[in-house]
Amino acid sequence: MMPSKPPLIRRRKIPVLYPLTFHPIFKERVWGGREMERLYRKQLPPGAPIGESWEISDRPDDASIIANGPLAGKNLSWLMENHRVELLGDSKPANENHFPLLCKILDAREKLSLQVHPPASKAAGLGGEPKTEMWFIADAARGAELFVGLKRGVTRAEFEKKVRTGEVAECFHRVPVRTGDAMFLPSGRVHAIGAGLVIFEIQQNSDTTYRVFDWNRVGLDGKPRELHVAQSLASIDFNDFEPALVQGKFTGDTLIQRRSLVDDPLFKVEAWNLNPDARDRLKPKKLQIVAATRGEIEITSGSTSVNLSAGQFSLIPAGLERTEVLAKTDAALLRVEAN
Repeated sequence: MMPSKPPLIRRRKIPVLYPLTFHPIFKERVWGGREMERLYRKQLPPGAPIGESWEISDRPDDASIIANGPLAGKNLSWLMENHRVELLGDSKPANENHFPLLCKILDAREKLSLQVHPPASKAAGLGGEPKTEMWFIADAARGAELFVGLKRGVTRAEFEKKVRTGEVAECFHRVPVRTGDAMFLPSGRVHAIGAGLVIFEIQQNSDTTYRVFDWNRVGLDGKPRELHVAQSLASIDFNDFEPALVQGKFTGDTLIQRRSLVDDPLFKVEAWNLNPDARDRLKPKKLQIVAATRGEIEITSGSTSVNLSAGQFSLIPAGLERTEVLAKTDAALLRVEAN
């Protein structure tokens, strides 16, 4: 009698990940405009003031859909459910195993509300999520400014009084900005984006914002927007006086120059300036995001190449061993690394 053959086990083939691009998710905002159409040729919904383009998102009801390659049509939540290890490597997921970061482009034609995001120590008690973020100024009108932190010496009592009288903006530190500047905003730092700015925002995966003042304006529905004064007062760091823009200079050679913008336990961000034909490798085995801020670049890993022009993002899964960036023109990018 012939021995029986062992049963044939068919193993499910795991798709090989590659540099991923996504369809942007546009958000209408009362303070928004049409600059992303002009600067980045984004196909915005007609006639609406678009304030935000969510470029890489894993939020409930707002999961980014893959635009390229064999996984086109799947979304980032599906990737986290099915390929979390290959995608994240040793990077930590957000709550409930969501992707750790949220990447946006903001177009502020008017000032945003004066606001704060809750720190990790208080977020759960307030029913929200912590949110540390950074801003890279991609385009700035003459005279543009940020409202960030408190003027030196402002007390909580003075702040609360001016909230009641509608003069709380007087308590904020104001920072003039120009294209290429960057600001780090740990949770608990009060802030607002001024008018005339286009900003690349890299943040924790959170959508909790507490408004302390909204310039007495109405929202898109014609009604005053909701304020969250009690939650704001519980979240604000009242010892955070007059923070400065990110310091530090570019270093490197004649082809590529780099500048560290953020080195935080949550994420790192570098700015790169590249001359035409400059080429370099990204870190191997590390979850990264590349955002083109000027010109055109090509990202290659294995047999997959992705072309990015200014205003486009690519997610580089941690499972990729070798990924290269090539500048096709004079170009600049942000390299984001999730921790």
